[in-house]
Amino acid sequence: MKSLLALIPFSLAIAADPAILKTEYIYDTGPYPSIHATTIVETPTGLVTAWFGGTAERNPDVCIWVSRQLPDGTWSEGVETANGVQADGSRHPTWNPVLFQPKDAPLMLFYKVGPSPSTWWGELKTSTDGGKTWSAAQKLPKGIFGPIKNKPVQLANGDILCPTSNETDTKPSAWAIYFERTADLGKTWTRTELLHDGLKIGAIQPSILFLGGDKLQAVGRSKQSKVFQITSEDAGKTWGEISLTDLPNPNSGTDAVTLADGRHLLIYNHTAKGRSPLNLAVSKDGKTWEAALVFEDELKKEFSYPAIIQTKDGLVHITYTWKRAKVKHVVVDPAKLTTKPIAE
Repeated sequence: MKSLLALIPFSLAIAADPAILKTEYIYDTGPYPSIHATTIVETPTGLVTAWFGGTAERNPDVCIWVSRQLPDGTWSEGVETANGVQADGSRHPTWNPVLFQPKDAPLMLFYKVGPSPSTWWGELKTSTDGGKTWSAAQKLPKGIFGPIKNKPVQLANGDILCPTSNETDTKPSAWAIYFERTADLGKTWTRTELLHDGLKIGAIQPSILFLGGDKLQAVGRSKQSKVFQITSEDAGKTWGEISLTDLPNPNSGTDAVTLADGRHLLIYNHTAKGRSPLNLAVSKDGKTWEAALVFEDELKKEFSYPAIIQTKDGLVHITYTWKRAKVKHVVVDPAKLTTKPIAE
């Protein structure tokens, strides 16, 4: 005889997990058919999200869209906030917005403009009113791209450390990570060199975790079907050797965050191929990960490019691409997470 849980549709079983407090679509239907690369941030006036949307990724009509959570809990209509229109009238697609709220400073929106990841450049806009209005675009210095997909972190000394990466147009393309740093809210920058050759391990799109003191860990996407990791002992000035973890990765974006209680959360596709399912794993030390939640699990569909933050009330907010058509938002209470060892 089947258990009662076995009789519940899988999607309902996921939603029934007590750690999941809310699921909703921020962008459901609208003037463009395709969305990707969501980002979310908490500001003094509430949550703000962004994504890129247009007819299809890489098309010149793809713009950056921003939505704000309103006082009643609903979300504003997405507003076109950045595009790739150039002074000569030509137009390029925009890519990978990243929202970041520094302490006691304007909200920052980083994004990329250009025909492809090997030819794009970084731009930055700021907002002093929680994302209602934005400054003119500022082109970042040559060789500086800002956070390539996932949020920066602000260190104890106030420096903003941006996790970023490079993709060459060679055959095969070399994918290598590095880190950029600004001490003055983007006026001036420094950066590390590329931290590996980008071929033995092809890695991009890091997320930064805090391991205590000046020790940091970065994790993210690789071509080698595994999540990569790399650590720093000096607050990101220098980094050790990159390596692969045991966690699978289908060459798709991940994101991670260190909680106030010291635990680490990683949202990723727990599969070597495809972009489903979409999973949440938990670690106490950044080395051993346990399974916590499955948000989506539908064969031959895409649930990808997640973003994850913890807000000041202790809750965790997640956004991700839902079938390249919608922006999904999930609220999780990390105190209610139950974990189990990962067994393939």
